[in-house]
Amino acid sequence: MQNPRPARADVHHGVFTTATHWGRYRVVVKGGEVRWISPLDDPEPATIGYRRTNYDQGRGRVLRPMVRTSYLQNRDTPARPRGDDTFTPVSWERALDLVAEEIKRAHNTRGPSSIFGGSYGWASAGRFHHAQSQVHRFLNVAGGYTPSIDSYSFAAMARIVPHVLGTSANEHLLSVPTWEEIAEHVDLLLAFGGLPAKNAQVNPGGVHMHRSRSGLRMCAEAGVELVNISPQRSDLDIDEAQWVRVRPNTDTALMLALTYEVWAAGDHDAEFLRECCVGAEDLVAYLSGALDGVVKDASWAAEVCDIPDATIRDLARRIVGGRTLITVSWSIQRGDHGEQPFWAAIALAAMAGHLGRPQRGVALGFGTHHSTGARQRKLPVAAFPQKVRELPEIAPIPVARIADMLLGPGQEIDFDGRRLTFPYIDLVYWCGGNPFHHHQDLNRLVEAWQQPRTIIVHESFWTATAKHADIVLPVSTYLERNDVAFGRHESHLSVMHAAVDPPGEARDDYAVFADLADRLGFRREFTEGRSADEWVRHLYDTTRDGLAAAGMPIPDFRTFWAAGEVTIPLPEPDRRADPLALLREDPMRNPLATPSGKVELTSATIESFAYDDCPGHPTWLEPQEWLGSTAAERFPLHLLSPQPRTRLHSQYDQADHSAESKVRGREPIHVNPDDATARHIRAGDVVRVFNDRGQCLAGAVIDPGVRSGVVVLHAGAWYDPIEPGGLDAHGNPNVLTFDKGTSKLAQGPSSGTALVQVERFDGPLPPVRAFDPPAQDT
Repeated sequence: MQNPRPARADVHHGVFTTATHWGRYRVVVKGGEVRWISPLDDPEPATIGYRRTNYDQGRGRVLRPMVRTSYLQNRDTPARPRGDDTFTPVSWERALDLVAEEIKRAHNTRGPSSIFGGSYGWASAGRFHHAQSQVHRFLNVAGGYTPSIDSYSFAAMARIVPHVLGTSANEHLLSVPTWEEIAEHVDLLLAFGGLPAKNAQVNPGGVHMHRSRSGLRMCAEAGVELVNISPQRSDLDIDEAQWVRVRPNTDTALMLALTYEVWAAGDHDAEFLRECCVGAEDLVAYLSGALDGVVKDASWAAEVCDIPDATIRDLARRIVGGRTLITVSWSIQRGDHGEQPFWAAIALAAMAGHLGRPQRGVALGFGTHHSTGARQRKLPVAAFPQKVRELPEIAPIPVARIADMLLGPGQEIDFDGRRLTFPYIDLVYWCGGNPFHHHQDLNRLVEAWQQPRTIIVHESFWTATAKHADIVLPVSTYLERNDVAFGRHESHLSVMHAAVDPPGEARDDYAVFADLADRLGFRREFTEGRSADEWVRHLYDTTRDGLAAAGMPIPDFRTFWAAGEVTIPLPEPDRRADPLALLREDPMRNPLATPSGKVELTSATIESFAYDDCPGHPTWLEPQEWLGSTAAERFPLHLLSPQPRTRLHSQYDQADHSAESKVRGREPIHVNPDDATARHIRAGDVVRVFNDRGQCLAGAVIDPGVRSGVVVLHAGAWYDPIEPGGLDAHGNPNVLTFDKGTSKLAQGPSSGTALVQVERFDGPLPPVRAFDPPAQDT
């Protein structure tokens, strides 16, 4: 591939094209620096990308290979802990030698299971420079490693849906309706957790054109009744929506009560329950109180959820009175017993007779990415092969259990019917992620992070993860390398031009791994003899061949690269056959891939696990912390930590758009006016948010769109403790959240289950140092 920009010795000028997970952009470069980034032909561009200038080359970049000073002095017993040490710059030769030595040592002393390969998939929209693929391929070729399984996003959904519907969570999303179909065929859209427009800004691999806001508007104008069941009004931010201000973590109770009210009124679909479901009798016995003496009716749920029982009965009547679609956001299952609301939503749709009917029933995870609500297709688009090496002695660890693993080598946990044993982790290799953003109970993670002998991180910026590493290798960003992007279920391939050179001594991940592979004796196997640009072209050509075989020809690479994008000529839209519709049509000929072949309202498989935190049918189980518990006497506010509007997770928290959202340099916390008045808090005050797990500072925003008893502190503020394990000066909610598996079934994150107290902070304000490099030794 010919590089589209001048060589380093020249002065860079030009306009380039790139793609991110939140859209396609035009990049203006002058004098070798990015001067402006603007959306490309998008009617509803994501706010994340506004006013981003040259932050990829500026504040907080890792410019040279760096090694933690006390680790460099004594790898066996460093004098200072991670997170409280200086760093020493070293040459690339020295850094790569150190990394290669540590990988060899780990393999030779404890074997491949002692290496944990950490990554998360959002580092780049590119198909080749995809950090997760790069590090996993390298570690697989090196001899294997302990990987993670599932995601922080929807681990509970990923485990419960196959048991109940016989399909994967991602396969389920392929059959949910589009905005156009909802507008035409749905009367009532019941949105548990809402449909937050900020979440639909992004899509794995990119978005060609955003249409979610106009899609929601289309539904409202078509007369679809929109009901937002959430503690936040902004979760369905449209005037026509009804707001049901449910207590956090009580959605399951509301769903069960609605299911009971439908059954008690005789409005249930008896034929579908009999022919297409298994276990309805057991569920009804539970709902009616035959099993425990508690009738799960509207009055019962009204107390649990703190909403009027009349509202619940009215919703039950409306659910059966028209064509109803029930959506459940991923946020709902990121809490204690997070499997239950997804199972209960399926049960409600089955009981009311909507499951398996066109454009009705359930759409689990609808609105969490831009691709939901659009026509979705699986296309043969190539990815960088990870060369998966399955070793019988290694089992993947649930991704949200990393701190448990590091703190408890040799301990066993239950996981979806299996027993897993945590390995001893000697070396952590992290590439393209920030666990000090997305993991829970960060003070516990700081402790866990001290356990391995060596932690190696590839980073572009001095994130908290980099500051808690032993060896930090500087890598390029998406603006500094060539690649090709393809958004999940999109119909476009986009060029990602290398618009500028990487600053300092930064390299791309592939170059780093190729040089490491050379030291370890497997360069040829890792690279297959290709340069990075040759791999980009190879992936495009492989994709082109696959699309041509499927009757969807696209132009050659040279034409694509010059044009900046290509449109895949999709055949006429065809609705993917919904397994539930086929089941309703003929249960004998079209069984689901469940043990019974039917919708499992009661699962004999899950029942056989005998888990005390995940029974055999949808069940209301009190969370460990919630506003109805005794813990609320000390910590009377429920903390929500949803995705932010101004960034993707923690990416570019230092950029203009995110910085402008801060309050006195801190992450804003949204507080109900009554709760603020009771605490003498005014807009713009800095407050301390705390519980027994940790504490942080935040900037108060008084918001009547948050129900009383709830505060909202968005995820993604870079972790900034004034001392290790101490007060976080910047406002990272994960110093407060709960690090516990959703249940023994999924072992997903429970970040949505957290109680806190908030008070005005009147002491001297500590400076925010989250974006500053650590101190260096020379």
